[in-house]
Amino acid sequence: QLQASGGGLVQAGGSLKLSCLASGRTFSTMGWFRQAPGKERTFVASIIWSASSADYADSVKGRFIISRINANNTVYLQMNSLKPEDTAVYYCAARRTYGGPVMKRMVEYDYWGQGTQVTVSS
Repeated sequence: QLQASGGGLVQAGGSLKLSCLASGRTFSTMGWFRQAPGKERTFVASIIWSASSADYADSVKGRFIISRINANNTVYLQMNSLKPEDTAVYYCAARRTYGGPVMKRMVEYDYWGQGTQVTVSS
């Protein structure tokens, strides 16, 4: 029900914009997580249905922007000033119901996309 796209190879300092198309139903909070090789999947950003509140991991604050267009059932992650340590598979996730303004744990999400690879070269 979640289809992520937009990943690729980019040089350090560059930008990428990820998209996640949701189908089948309307979701409440949507988020992005990432998993680097050999590491656990970690929270990147989340946004509530109204888009009036968003939350970010400290490592991406000021560089990444999460947004959503409900009419298109799509959530985006604009990634700027990319660093090699941003290299990971990025996953979008969604909740069926509103659970609060801060949703950083994987268990708080009901649906997951297949992931899209982001590689940042130095």
